[in-house]
Amino acid sequence: MNKICFIIIYAMLQSIVSFGQTKNFIDQPFIETAASVDTLVTPDEIYLNILINEKDTKGKISIEELESKMEKTLQKLGINTAENLSLNDLGSNFKKYFLKGQDVLKTKVYSLKVNDAQTAGLVILELEKIEISNIHLDRTEFSSMDQLRLALKSNAVAKAKKQAEYLASPINQKVGAAIYISDQSNNAVHNELQGRVAGIVVRGYGTSTKAEPKPADIQFEKIKVESSVSVKFKLEQ
Repeated sequence: MNKICFIIIYAMLQSIVSFGQTKNFIDQPFIETAASVDTLVTPDEIYLNILINEKDTKGKISIEELESKMEKTLQKLGINTAENLSLNDLGSNFKKYFLKGQDVLKTKVYSLKVNDAQTAGLVILELEKIEISNIHLDRTEFSSMDQLRLALKSNAVAKAKKQAEYLASPINQKVGAAIYISDQSNNAVHNELQGRVAGIVVRGYGTSTKAEPKPADIQFEKIKVESSVSVKFKLEQ
């Protein structure tokens, strides 16, 4: 019985303390402002899906030969294939290509990471020359996204304080320390395709013409990153 009474009394005390803290917080004169900041960044990680299929050469070149040629071509472009080229698994968007009976051993899909649009264009051009033209632009990303988000949050808090100072100035009051900060960001990344260029397939850049083909003119949408905060500041005379 004593133990039960102790639990009840402890719970009541906790409620009183909590109420007191809430009351003290509300009773303080404060000003609340919300602020948002955003920026645009150029993606520096571009992912390409490369489909190698013997059918593209009408069976004249084996899948092994195509793989070897692809790797040598990418290395000539200065791409570290050991780090940036990987074989996709059956969970990829190209799963259907793996499940066609006799074609199972004659079709492979690779994922390649490059760091800019110019390199992506060169990859498309050079692989076309060795009869690999099924290239799918999968997605774009920004490698320093975490650091950028932290910097934007800091800027948003600074902006909120500046707004509070402007609001307090006409009533001859000063903005004191922050007593509450709420991060309203949802860490969303915005561009026209949400950081992706899925669905765009690049094929055939006219290598049969007499003129020397030029690298594909690929432009990627910049990624928009936003941060929002809500801050309560003490008001001082």
